[in-house]
Formats: sequence, C-alpha cells, structure tokens
Amino acid sequence: MNAAAPPFEILPAERLIADRRNDVPATAVESAPSLRLAAAEVVREGYLLHYGEPRWYAIPDRDLALLAGDRMYAAGLAVLAAEGDTSAVSALAALIAGCAEAHAVDESARADELWESTLAMLAPGSD
Repeated sequence: MNAAAPPFEILPAERLIADRRNDVPATAVESAPSLRLAAAEVVREGYLLHYGEPRWYAIPDRDLALLAGDRMYAAGLAVLAAEGDTSAVSALAALIAGCAEAHAVDESARADELWESTLAMLAPGSD
C-alpha cells in the first residue's frame, strides 16, 4: 500500500457539494498523520451531515445534506480502496453501518463508542 503524504486532497470536488463549503478549514483531513485517519475524517463529515452539525459544509436542505453525507462516506472509502487498504475500508464500512443502526434505535452513545474504537484501530502503529 502506498501511503499518501499530507496534506490529503480527498474532499469531494463536485460543484453541488464543493459550493457549499464554509470558511472552516478541513485541518483534520489536511493534517491527519495517515491516509486512514484523513479518510476517517471525511467519513466523519458524512456522519455529521447525517446526524449532527457538519464542520465544513453549510447545507440547510436536509435531503441534500443526506446526499452530501453519502458522498462523503463514498469519498473516504474510495481513497482507501484505491490504495488497496481493504481492512480500513471494512472498518469504516462497519462503522457507518453500526452508527446508522445505533441512531435508528436511539443509542447515539453507542455510535460515539464505535467512532472511538474504529479511530483507535485505524491509528498509525495499530496494525
């Protein structure tokens, strides 16, 4: 697997999404210590577009926010898949599914725990 050097350029560039970026820099992606964690931050933005307050996007239309969130999920997974990092893709896909389930049954605290454990697994040196 080839490790990309920071800063990571993985946020979607499609106009529909890119035009809704706010002025907050995506430093969590740009300064991430690994591609895995940069991708996880993009997935987190997707999660926030679905369930919380996004950091880098202002999308008041709920339906469009959900679609943008899905695009963030896809962007994070795609960059890892392109690198052949199937274990990270699997971990983030399980995280996305687990968070959706947790929110569906009103257990957002479980989603927080899933984020913590997944980020720990993706951290450099945790292989």
